[in-house]
Amino acid sequence: MNNIYLFGHRQPDTDSIASVIGYAELKNRSEPGRYIPARCGELNPESVFMLERFGIPDPVLIPSVKPKLSDISYKPVFSLMQDVPAVDVAALMEKEGIRNVVITDSTGKLVGMVGEHALAAAYIQKIHLAELSVTPLSVESLARILRANIVVASRQNLSGHVYIAIDALRVTLGKINTQDIVVVGDNESDQFALISAGIACLIIAQGAPVGDRVATAASHLGVCVLSTKLDAFGVGRMINLSLPAREVMETNVPVLTTTDTISHARQVVSVSKFRAACVVTTDGILAGVLTRTTLLEDVRKSVILLDHNEVSHSVDGIEEAEIVEIIDHHRLGTITTLKPIRFLNDPVGATSTIIALKFRESGLAPSYSCACALLCGILSDTLSLRMSTTSPQDILAVNYLALIAGEDPDELGIALLKQSMDLLGSPLDMILARDTKEYTLFEKKVLISQVMVPSFTWNRERNDAICQELGRIKNASGTDMVLVLFTNVLEKSSELQGIADPDLMQALFGNKLPLRLSGVMSRKKDFLPWLGAKLRGQSRTEP
Repeated sequence: MNNIYLFGHRQPDTDSIASVIGYAELKNRSEPGRYIPARCGELNPESVFMLERFGIPDPVLIPSVKPKLSDISYKPVFSLMQDVPAVDVAALMEKEGIRNVVITDSTGKLVGMVGEHALAAAYIQKIHLAELSVTPLSVESLARILRANIVVASRQNLSGHVYIAIDALRVTLGKINTQDIVVVGDNESDQFALISAGIACLIIAQGAPVGDRVATAASHLGVCVLSTKLDAFGVGRMINLSLPAREVMETNVPVLTTTDTISHARQVVSVSKFRAACVVTTDGILAGVLTRTTLLEDVRKSVILLDHNEVSHSVDGIEEAEIVEIIDHHRLGTITTLKPIRFLNDPVGATSTIIALKFRESGLAPSYSCACALLCGILSDTLSLRMSTTSPQDILAVNYLALIAGEDPDELGIALLKQSMDLLGSPLDMILARDTKEYTLFEKKVLISQVMVPSFTWNRERNDAICQELGRIKNASGTDMVLVLFTNVLEKSSELQGIADPDLMQALFGNKLPLRLSGVMSRKKDFLPWLGAKLRGQSRTEP
């Protein structure tokens, strides 16, 4: 059974982190271990505080859910080591009905591949050579290739030229040296003459008998003797296939890693002359072979989305994932699915409220750490139940969770707020990027950041730097408008700063920014509808 990953939105806030932790625990009560709490962005200081205070493991960081090669189940890989003779490669191809054999070194790392065409090319090339030869090859391997019996095993390895001395003894004797191999027939005097010349190995072909005197002489002079039923031509043909795989293989094999996406792999395999690619782990060990047939399999990660339902807010690659459920408390967004799914969207103050009430309604109590996380999620998203988004369900959920967690909501809320407003030591670009969301409103792409400040003096003193950073963000993101809300809890208001086309900014906000927005504390309930109404009015007046 495949795992299902639970994600909050990008730049996750505490409610987003708490809700994936809580819902994963609830779902795992019926299917243990199947549901994995995840995140697609870095934790903010408030969330870190929550996790550390209550000893909760971080949700696993998964920046993208694009299907990767690590998501594929590979069939057993047919591979051989680089020192095996090419005849073994050909035999494996024939036995398994495969076109390519992967070649590895002694540690299992990929070094090349032998395909049908490479094997045929090497064989043809050897046929046209004036002389036969063998590279360093064990006597046992040569005997196996020739289907020969080892009559005298005077050496372990052979390396030298191969001569066929049948009907050409004198010519052969004039060429050979102590490293060479000679093929003869049943002429015993020829056999003695070649042994006396001190060759490395004598191959007696056509099943000719090997006399005791010949064997004794060969043993005395350190000459190996093999006996095979192949004729001289057959011996020569098989020796052509004695080359080690490393001399036949091709090294320009397409190589992919398990972290590569399947979409990239399809592009690589489609142009590969092997019609395949090798997949290796991050340390270079062969994991499998990817073929066009393998890529026909539809591989998608199953995900549940919490605290958002817009593509621009979701984990990278969401279009290639299978969404099985959405739980949210924001406006309806742009995510679409191919299949019907469960979709719960309740306009309460926090997604953690929805999860807490699911526990309550099911009769299952959350664990201590889960209750603490959900409580933090609600207090964070509602600013300790002070936001305009706060609902009776949020208050009910806080009271329910506080009993299990043994925490005072007021004290915990203050501790969380201190963390969210702790801006010391953080660079401005990081502060502005902590809590950002992108929206498409009346054909305008709008990026909205929200920063909790201890007082408006903080942002006013940095106004020029803020405007400069917003301009950089706008150019980098390609959005039409970048806005930031500096929210002051004590004054129950926010100040707006932003950058966009000057005419658009003038039409929307009139006075020079920053603009004080009294009573605006919630981005989703207070500011976004207000901004949307202004953009809608502006779109009607455009020619």
